[in-house]
Amino acid sequence: MLDMDQIGLNICRLRKAAGMTQTELADKMEISFQAVSNWERGVSQS
Repeated sequence: MLDMDQIGLNICRLRKAAGMTQTELADKMEISFQAVSNWERGVSQS
């Protein structure tokens, strides 16, 4: 089973290590910054 909290922490850690904001990551992935925020908080899988 997926641990969404751990996945979210990894996304956040890697994004920050790359020096990116949630908006910059979202723009590169062509998704909304709200989706990135939800992932990092472990709220959403999609």
